[in-house]
Amino acid sequence: MTELLVPTRFRGPASSGNGGWTAGALAALAVADPVGEAAPAVQVTLRGPPPLDTSMPVADGAARDGEDVVAEAVPLERDLEPVDPVPVTEASAAMATYPGLTSHPFPSCFACGTGRGPGDGLRIFPGEVTADPSGRTRVASTWTPDPSLDERGRVPVAVAWAALDCVGGWAGDLTERLMVLGRMTARLTDLPRVGVEHVVVGGARGRDGRKTFTAASLYDGDGRLVGTAEHVWFAVDPAAFS
Repeated sequence: MTELLVPTRFRGPASSGNGGWTAGALAALAVADPVGEAAPAVQVTLRGPPPLDTSMPVADGAARDGEDVVAEAVPLERDLEPVDPVPVTEASAAMATYPGLTSHPFPSCFACGTGRGPGDGLRIFPGEVTADPSGRTRVASTWTPDPSLDERGRVPVAVAWAALDCVGGWAGDLTERLMVLGRMTARLTDLPRVGVEHVVVGGARGRDGRKTFTAASLYDGDGRLVGTAEHVWFAVDPAAFS
């Protein structure tokens, strides 16, 4: 048995953990080799808001807060469909149209929050770019990992998952209704390099009632795919996060 703890820095809403960071941290604990060409995809289901600064015992892939299961991780042997890349110049220009600059439901979010300064949050600000060849909506942002995240020149698994998180929500219908991450499945072939500009691309994948389906991919400065994720988002009552 080991423990999962979400430090306050890695919050999403003001009082709970960023879903992508939490899912990635659990994936790193639950899977022996979560990164590499032979690494499996890992599916993490979030059962409730991850508490901050709370030690959660992890056993059999599940993190618990008392009797409550907060998140569960399981490896999957299947491929994930990447979101097609966009050029760095297009992703950089799109950031000026990021909807969160005008209205953001969670400005404290580690990944996409406008209330987080450089070197604190990731400041991934995805704006809409050209649709993919199938006509599906795409959003994109550049991202250069900060030295404060450095682990031997790379970022931790949890940070890579965080980078692949919110860009999916903004590709979906987050501007229309409040949503939170319910499930994230990701596969990392490598870890992002600190100080190197990357491109994060999100894509819409459909909607079914309260559920919104999206995907995201992370590319390095050479256009090489670093990781891909798929998400299931759930519409929630804004009053629960006021």
